[in-house]
Amino acid sequence: MLLNLEKSGVPMKRIYLLSEELKNDPEQIALAQALTMNTSRPTLGLKGTYGLFGSHEWWENIEQHKIPLLFVSGIVLRVYIAGQDGYENNTVDLLMEDGSVRDAGIYVNDNRDIPLVRVGCRVELVYVLDELKKQPAPNGGVNYSKIALEMAVSSQPVETLSAR
Repeated sequence: MLLNLEKSGVPMKRIYLLSEELKNDPEQIALAQALTMNTSRPTLGLKGTYGLFGSHEWWENIEQHKIPLLFVSGIVLRVYIAGQDGYENNTVDLLMEDGSVRDAGIYVNDNRDIPLVRVGCRVELVYVLDELKKQPAPNGGVNYSKIALEMAVSSQPVETLSAR
């Protein structure tokens, strides 16, 4: 596990692990790997630079931090439904340490954990940035797929919004 919750300074509960999701949905791995290997689709899917999605090699490269990782941590300002098909909250706005606000998805292995993500709670996320076949990105850099690996939330609000 990549999130070190003991260093969070507040009690945290891990509510999402991609590894658990993939155990329950092995077809997701097969579909992603098939698209990576499909040479007739040169601009669709992951590039496979660090191994095929979900493979032993891919997980090893994540654990060794060879694949770029993005760690996100902030205080929940707002919880809401994004998109047209939403029936449960699926997105948060996070107040970052630098004062900026960033939106993030809510990832859970058990839907009963969705209500744990609430205003004032601390959220920690880690994403893997896996290269896409289609390069470069619109800004000229590397085009990545941002894949959530882990998500944790504090068991209690850590900041009252009126204190800001």
